Amino acid sequence: MIEWNIQSRAHSCQACHKLFEDNETFHTLLYDQKHAYERLDVCDACWSSQFSEGAVDRKGFVSHWVSVYTIPPAAPAEPIGRETAESLLRKLVEQNDPIHVGARFILAVMLERKRLLKVKAQVNEDGHRTFIYEHARNGDLFNIADPKLQLDQLEEVQRDVAQLLEHGLIVKSAGEGVGMQGATSGPEEAAGDRASAEALQKDGEAAAGDAPNLVIAAEP
Repeated sequence: MIEWNIQSRAHSCQACHKLFEDNETFHTLLYDQKHAYERLDVCDACWSSQFSEGAVDRKGFVSHWVSVYTIPPAAPAEPIGRETAESLLRKLVEQNDPIHVGARFILAVMLERKRLLKVKAQVNEDGHRTFIYEHARNGDLFNIADPKLQLDQLEEVQRDVAQLLEHGLIVKSAGEGVGMQGATSGPEEAAGDRASAEALQKDGEAAAGDAPNLVIAAEP
């Protein structure tokens, strides 16, 4: 199974090392390196001179897309409150606990509907489908496995998501037993995400036992 951590967008070309400028177009290449995915961000000039020919034929090629680099804003002070869908998804992806595979999928769908995540690629391996999502604002990549949820499983997973948004993620720390991970959002944003979770629950019957139908197709 391929190991995955959230991969952040590079702030400079990974070929010539020139810093990206605000609103500069750049190219992202994604490769399957057997035990991990490799992300490569390159400037337009390096794409034209080094990668435009042959890059997609390289062994392990998964996908290629074009994005516009924006200088990231200064990180705001972390508010006190409940989890948001994004903060919770990041923690679940880093934890990579199989028990939360359904919750990760539902949270990704919520963020896709809010246009914070976009599907950039789909990978099929040994009968398992994985969606590669890109964060619309900062370019982070998320690997979200398709749990193939059936209708009778969907309601339980959505309850799990609502519980996690309300109370936070229970984590195990070495030598400290089980505890609650700190919340990271204000009450208004968290309330909006809980409302989104409730809306998804109402959409369960529309999924008709095929949860991947909830996912919006990737833009070309």
